[in-house]
Order: sequence, then C-alpha cells, then structure tokens
Amino acid sequence: MKLPLTVACWDYDRTSLLFNGGVAIEGCESNFLSLPVEETFFRALRSAEFDVAELSLSSYTMLRSRGECPYVAIPVFLSRMFRHSAIYVRADSKIASPQDLRGKLVGVPEYQLTAPVWVRGILQDEYGVGPEEIQWRTGGVERPGRHEKVTFSAPAGVSVLPIAVTDTLDQCLIDGRIDALIAPRAPSSFSTGQSVRLFRNLREVEHAYFAKTHIFPIMHVVGIRASLVEQHPWLASSVFKAFNQAKDHALRELSEVGALKTSLPWLTSEYDDTVAAMGRDFWQYGVPGNRPALEAFLRYHHQQGLSQKLMRVEDLFASATEAQFVI
Repeated sequence: MKLPLTVACWDYDRTSLLFNGGVAIEGCESNFLSLPVEETFFRALRSAEFDVAELSLSSYTMLRSRGECPYVAIPVFLSRMFRHSAIYVRADSKIASPQDLRGKLVGVPEYQLTAPVWVRGILQDEYGVGPEEIQWRTGGVERPGRHEKVTFSAPAGVSVLPIAVTDTLDQCLIDGRIDALIAPRAPSSFSTGQSVRLFRNLREVEHAYFAKTHIFPIMHVVGIRASLVEQHPWLASSVFKAFNQAKDHALRELSEVGALKTSLPWLTSEYDDTVAAMGRDFWQYGVPGNRPALEAFLRYHHQQGLSQKLMRVEDLFASATEAQFVI
C-alpha cells in the first residue's frame, strides 16, 4: 500500500510535472496543493498541516537550531533569487548607494525573512554596512498588522521595532517615515513610480556578485514531516528524486528552440546567457554544488542573531539526501 502524502508548494515550472502527474513520488499517493508561499509557510510552521511543504529557509533554520521544527528539509531549493533587487527607496531619495543606508530607518516585513537575511549579509560582506548600523522597522508592506512568524530576540546593538499596527511599510516609505524598504515583493509604490530600486543596474551588479562569490541565493527549501522520515527511511530520497526529476525537465524545456513554450520573445538568448554565466545546471539541487551559498547563509543567520548556534550544512538536511548515487 502506498503512503498517502499531502504536499504543499507553489506551482512553479520546476514543480509542474509533479502537479500534473508526469513525475510521481515513488511509493506514495500524493495530493498536491498549489498555495501561495506565504500561506504555505504560515500553515506549515504554525500547525504542521502538511506532510511535505515548501518552507522559508530562514524560518526553518531558526526552528531547526532550537530543535523545534516539525519538518526535516531536503536540499530542494524551489525559490532562489538574487536579492539586490529587494531594496527600495523613494524616487526623490538622496540615497544612491548601499553605504548611504548607514544610520537610516529601513523597513522589512519581518526581520527574520530569508530575503532580508541575504540583503543584510550582502550589505555587510560586499559594502561594509553592518546590521547594527541601520535602524530596522517591521510590519506589513501593503496591509497593517503583520508580525514575525517565528519569535526571536534581536542581538545586542541592533534596533528592531514594529511600526504602528495601523500603518504599512509602503505608506511609511512614501511619507518619509522610513528611508528604505527591503521586501521580497515590490511595493505598490514601485508600480506607481513613487519608489525605485536602490540598484538601477541590477543585471550588471548581480552578474558581478555571482562571478565573485559563485552564490545564487537560496530562499526556500522543501521540508518533510520529521516523524514520517523516522517511520519511512526511504521517503526523503524518494521526495528528493521526484523534485529533482521535475526540475531537470523544466530546465530542458527552457532550452527548447523549435517553439517557445514560455511567452518570452528572447528566451533562447536569455537561456544561453544564463548557461554561459552560471553553467548548465544553474538551478542545482543537492548539497555539494550549493555549499558556498548554504554556508554563507548560515553564517549570516547566526551573525544576525536568528539561529542560536552556527549551524553546519549537514545540520539542515535529512542525512539520506546529502549525497546521491551515480551510475
């Protein structure tokens, strides 16, 4: 009898073959739920509603470091993104460089979100601006009343305060009550032209960052209910294998030149440029090829006071998925 699994994640190109049944998780009868990532994170980490779930790398690491996470991750990285694009300032702001953020009030939806962890790490490593040199303000970007999903205490010397429960960060930015905003999603003021990205030359900056560090920042992992992995030692490898097969299929589809399956006119040249810069498996799963990114993230996470100890990469993942067989 197959093991029933409820799987919650977004329907990306790299998961679509799982949703349509083109790839199955061996030994399982899977029910896939396509949910916005924020909903999946909230429901998974508050009440462990799913057997397999897409998880925020930061929230997962926080709970894992405390021994409190109901899930154990596998090295499947459904969301990755260079986060230089996540810093917004008013269109009329005199802030023109990362160094100009020193001493400023900067909003984040939640201090512990993965995207701000990466941004703070990049600001410190690449531009010499430490988290303690910025005053942090938290709250909802578009809707008031957002709180941290996972509670934590800010490290000594770092100011993290919530905005008023009736305020939003985007309105605070427009009104000048904060100087900048770091957020995974663009605020509505960006679409109206009231705010702009701090880095205007994104492509150039992000290419240079990857060429220097070989890091393609990881945002999300896939977690499996830890009790299920204990009961079924084969499960972690089966889930990893299925997600990897679906991702490999999606990358092959991007390279198809007979007809464009994705509605982007210059997809072929974009794909070729990406392969030239990052290699053919530019969205790689597994530990070995992602160790620089994972080690950098764990260092940032600990330095920023979010994990109680400096975690090792091996502390994050189900042991069965740390290495895979080769034929």
